[in-house]
Amino acid sequence: MSLDNKPVYSGGCQCGAVRFHIEGALGDASICHCRMCQKASGNFYLPLVSVRGAKLSWTRGEPRKFRSSNHAWRGFCGDCGTPLCYEAPDGIAMAIASFDHPETIAPVIQWGVEAKLPYVDRIYELPGEETMADITSAPFLADLVSYQHPDHDTETWPPEEKS
Repeated sequence: MSLDNKPVYSGGCQCGAVRFHIEGALGDASICHCRMCQKASGNFYLPLVSVRGAKLSWTRGEPRKFRSSNHAWRGFCGDCGTPLCYEAPDGIAMAIASFDHPETIAPVIQWGVEAKLPYVDRIYELPGEETMADITSAPFLADLVSYQHPDHDTETWPPEEKS
């Protein structure tokens, strides 16, 4: 919470070149299955949350934008490609997974269900394993070092050159 008791959120891309800060209540969170959102996210669907009525500021860098239709722009990191936002005449929505704490933002509705991929509703039926369970077929996991920006604001980024 901020000093005036407004909720505060932060987030950004995976490489740390673009970071944002939001002060105020978020709007409805949703999942969009439309083909444009599938392609913009490179995924089965795109979870978004409206920031209409909240104060959004870009605290490090700014997203590059792609005009995906006559009404909308898609914002993404120009360095690493992380999808960050959807801008339309009725406001901006942020990609939920780009928040530092996406677990606190639960979708309440699905849009674009006419384009929903036929297997999405059954994903929960697939067997699940933790990442390290695959170490026998992917031994590189044993000494994996993430270069992704951490899930909190940093004074500078990157902290040092990576090899």
